[in-house]
Amino acid sequence: MLYYRRKILLALLELFDGQLTAKSLQKYLFLFTRKQTKRAFDFIPYKYGCFSFQANQDINTMKKYGYLEITEQLGGRFIKLKQSESYLRMLKEEDQKLLLGVKRMFGSLSQQELITYTYKRYPYYAINSSIARDLLSADEIKNVLKQKESKNTPMLFTIGYEGISLEEYLNRLIKNDVHVLCDVRKNAYSQKYGFSKSQLSIACNGVGIEYIHIPELGIESDKRRELNHQHDYDLLFEDYENYTLPKNQDSLLKVRNIINNDKRVALTCFEKDPGQCHRTRVADALMKLPDKNYGFMSL
Repeated sequence: MLYYRRKILLALLELFDGQLTAKSLQKYLFLFTRKQTKRAFDFIPYKYGCFSFQANQDINTMKKYGYLEITEQLGGRFIKLKQSESYLRMLKEEDQKLLLGVKRMFGSLSQQELITYTYKRYPYYAINSSIARDLLSADEIKNVLKQKESKNTPMLFTIGYEGISLEEYLNRLIKNDVHVLCDVRKNAYSQKYGFSKSQLSIACNGVGIEYIHIPELGIESDKRRELNHQHDYDLLFEDYENYTLPKNQDSLLKVRNIINNDKRVALTCFEKDPGQCHRTRVADALMKLPDKNYGFMSL
């Protein structure tokens, strides 16, 4: 299906004569979204600066359906249009103007100049770059490093991914200097892009966060049926505290050891509302353990 956000990608390629390197495409798209009131894509600080997993996935999907061609050349990975449609005209008038503005302001820059500009203008997105020191001055590197000051206070976090993109989710972890993400789902599978076990593990590792799945602390899927009211959740979690947690104290202590070793650890599951997710009960149990030296925060 040609979602609106995919039309934006195609229109961007159209403006640049039907072809861009993958890195340049990500940078132009990033600059475009900075101007949008409601951004079509979110970004994380990645190996070459601002990067959208969703845009990358959309590109691969559109290749599958014949809209794009992806080739590896000496100059990098190139994304090329295969169909000569006027995708720009398919966009809202405001987005057309914004894309044309990006082309006008930045279209003459080389890929290296484009990357350098984004690093200088948006230093947060350069914090995980493997090439920042080759492109920026010493003072500019200091500015990048200021964007991610290490936090030494041991802390337990909880976070759900319901209603947010993979990029926004990762940015919350990064900005709170989370070192380890503990997935407490029984089955680490999601129909939402980016949150199945392998996808989430790769994404976390790409931004320097260790991913660990602890299924023993999860809840069987058949117990999650008929959860229509908060009372239903409360009964489920009461059962969880009385039967599941006591049987899995070793797994709870495993998380405690991870906090002791890595200092800043987040528990994750699906639900946005902490009151409707068992991760809160896991966190409560961890906060009641003796001799704890860590605080707690819900993201």
